[in-house]
Amino acid sequence: MQYTEVMARYGELSTKGKNRRDFIGRLNGNVTKALRQFPALSIKPKRDRLHLVLNGENADAVMNALGKVFGIQTYSPVVRVAIEDFEQVKQVALEMVNEGASEAGMSFKINTRRSDHNYALDTNDINLAVGDFVSEARPDLKVEMKRPDVKVRIEVRRDAFYVSYLTIPGALGLPVGTSGKAMLMLSGGIDSPVAAYLALKRGVAIEMVHFFSPPYTTTNALNKAKELTAKVAAYAGSINFIEVPFTEIQETVKENVPEGYLMTVQRRFMLRLTDKIRAQREGLAIFNGESVGQVASQTLESMAAINDVTATPILRPVATLDKTEIIDIAREIDTFDLSVQPFEDCCTIFAPPQPKTHPNLERARYYESQLAVTELEDRALAGIKVSKIYPEDKFLTQGMTSDQIADLL
Repeated sequence: MQYTEVMARYGELSTKGKNRRDFIGRLNGNVTKALRQFPALSIKPKRDRLHLVLNGENADAVMNALGKVFGIQTYSPVVRVAIEDFEQVKQVALEMVNEGASEAGMSFKINTRRSDHNYALDTNDINLAVGDFVSEARPDLKVEMKRPDVKVRIEVRRDAFYVSYLTIPGALGLPVGTSGKAMLMLSGGIDSPVAAYLALKRGVAIEMVHFFSPPYTTTNALNKAKELTAKVAAYAGSINFIEVPFTEIQETVKENVPEGYLMTVQRRFMLRLTDKIRAQREGLAIFNGESVGQVASQTLESMAAINDVTATPILRPVATLDKTEIIDIAREIDTFDLSVQPFEDCCTIFAPPQPKTHPNLERARYYESQLAVTELEDRALAGIKVSKIYPEDKFLTQGMTSDQIADLL
């Protein structure tokens, strides 16, 4: 089937009232970014849908990218037929039925909607005329009103007929950017990329903050985090990746803080640094991948002791999910296989064998007060690097030998 365009229907945008125009504008911009690799494509936003005129671009490739854009409820590949050519509508409908109902005994239905009520034929006339044409060409098929194998939809508008039979679920959610901007604390594990995906789905534009500690963490660990960002960027068009050098802070904490409080104090530094970056970059909140009770740093007592360093909202999209639920989402968004690659990040180096699961807040504050906190953080902030990462970017294979690549596979 040679489709002429893809029609995308809005999701939650229909409930946004006076903000609807802003949401549609943002969605249009996000779709434009997501489909920038299709130069011939023309995007035409309407009040109730987006029309993506293919102009020869491959419909399947366009729809594959469109399926990752939040704010779309469903989309359909469509054939546009000139309003004067009703006979061509019949022919297109037959081609769609042939494509979707290839076996004898299957069923079909013609469903027409008119927004142009001045058109000469009403919906029943169109349904009968097209249905009869298909039945004459395919007498081996049945007409079924309730649950047909193929439902051909014909929309009659002032400019043209729009004919389709496939309705594909979209990514739902809200257009990225409509809910403000936040920082996301990205490790190299399974949970934080899933948290990033869920934040994007609620319309939050995120920037990834990743701490690295050379020589204790390798270049591959850093590149793994960048490539995870590229995976998630498929749902945002692009994401800023912020590298924060953390070696000096980790060494200082290890030398001066009792073993049981290493993790607590270290994470207090991470959160405070992320909050300072958030303020510099005008974010409104901080997201992370913590799940209640999953590890020592994610008990409620640990969270309280770590959160003590900021009044900024800390949002945890996976807080109440089981690990298996998080893994299911990670597989769905294609981050799981990358997340489990064995490159240590700075959350795992220097990890004490028995970290405090119920740390005392006053003790954590005391141990931290013995350190040159401001100077350490200023030097870390002075060394940050920011780069923009796109979905097609690759990092792990750059500069690696064939043996190293084979070890990853």
